[in-house]
Amino acid sequence: MRRSIVAIVVATGLTLSVLAAGSPTATADDPPPATDGQAQAALATAQAALGDIGGAVAGRRTTTPRPDATLALRDLFVARDRLSGDDRAQADGLLARPTDGSGDRYGDGYTVPAAKKCKAHFCIHWVTSTADAAPSQAWVDTNLKYMNKVWRSEVKSLGYRKPITDGHRGGNSKFDVYLKELGSKGLYGYCAPERRTQKYKWLASGYCVLDNDFAQAQYGAPPQDSLRVTGAHEFFHAVQFAYDYGEDGWLLESTATWMEERVADDVNDNRQYLPAGQIGAPGQSLDVFNQQGFNQYGNWTFWEYLGHRFGSGLVRSVWTEAGAFPGAGHQYSATALKRVLKKHGGFKNVYRAYAGANTVPGHSYREGKSWPTAPAAASWKLSKADPKASKLLKVNHMAARTVLVRPGTSLGSKRWKLRIVVDGPAGKTDPAAYLVIKRKHGVSTKAISLNGNGRGSTKVPFNVQKVRSATIVLVNASTRFACWKRKSYSCQGRPRDNNLPFSVWTTVSR
Repeated sequence: MRRSIVAIVVATGLTLSVLAAGSPTATADDPPPATDGQAQAALATAQAALGDIGGAVAGRRTTTPRPDATLALRDLFVARDRLSGDDRAQADGLLARPTDGSGDRYGDGYTVPAAKKCKAHFCIHWVTSTADAAPSQAWVDTNLKYMNKVWRSEVKSLGYRKPITDGHRGGNSKFDVYLKELGSKGLYGYCAPERRTQKYKWLASGYCVLDNDFAQAQYGAPPQDSLRVTGAHEFFHAVQFAYDYGEDGWLLESTATWMEERVADDVNDNRQYLPAGQIGAPGQSLDVFNQQGFNQYGNWTFWEYLGHRFGSGLVRSVWTEAGAFPGAGHQYSATALKRVLKKHGGFKNVYRAYAGANTVPGHSYREGKSWPTAPAAASWKLSKADPKASKLLKVNHMAARTVLVRPGTSLGSKRWKLRIVVDGPAGKTDPAAYLVIKRKHGVSTKAISLNGNGRGSTKVPFNVQKVRSATIVLVNASTRFACWKRKSYSCQGRPRDNNLPFSVWTTVSR
């Protein structure tokens, strides 16, 4: 789901990680079944996500907290079998399509008869009166034409699986998109899984809902721009449901946001999320799904880095490794990623280079000159009079923290060298270190090798004539988890190697 960056998300006490479905036999990789309490929490979160908050959005601002609707509906879909009576009826109402009218609760159902227009792979559903009305037939046609373009981009050109057919739920077998007033809810759009396939419980059909007009007064951007990025993002969620709708939330949302760049590259709306991802907050774990924040959206840059370095097909390979269909890998997100990156030097080596790239985005990414730079956790200037400095930093799993070192004016001779010593955690936890040197002309990088005890050092030229700064990147590349602990990380797991200590010492000498 896409939502406004300025929306503040309500804390409901629910960790939005998938709750196990109750139908076919579970495998060793499946999460444990949902408890009654977790099912109740999923219902409460979905109610908060789609409930009528009243008021309007002005300049993309909402005054009421709002959870992530797609993930909330996904969790409710999975936990539905644990509900009964009126709770089950409420869940069914929340998961219903807008054309189900009064059966679609919380203001999401059309209150007047809907029209439908179909072409190629899609049907667009809309109404001509009430607050949900599409502004014109031309706008409906624009939606229909554009969504078919999205299909061509994501399914045909990029090679992803097409969504699971819904049979004839919308009147035929085409994929259904509903236009509905969502701006007052602080939402761009959402998708919901609807029916599991008979043979494979983690594959499901679905449908999508998009705002009816994307009014610029509400979204702060031209309507067609908002449609383009939202259509690309939301349809990719429906594609994901054909791989594994139960996958970890960070993988679902970060790759859907990355898909905006593939289909609507020139809009650049996803830059609004950069401060929340590892560009802006490198010390926050890559795989955390934060229902109260936007980091999972901001971490689209990780896939941008991988796609630029290894080709866009690598992201599809990760989804295939994570998929739950015959011939797929049946792995949770972090393991799927590790398996795919094994042939590219391994996750640790790739991730440390990515963390380094974020300190010089203008050098590392095609559009990076317009991005913020990953902030340093510590910085200092070394000189003849002050030649030494050190720092102890703690680093979360799948995260990095950096130290920025600058040469003082007294370091004018070409003979000056910078010695760096890193003392990290034990090698089994996958520590890594990387050096990014910004020169007067260009950037150079260097891996700092660490031994089995996590210790390593290097020495590089360091004088004010040629060097602007040296950034030491301290990386915790651990992907070890105690899985199925109802946490917001990969495999709902508890990270085994979080908050690990790294000490770094720097000295200049001739």
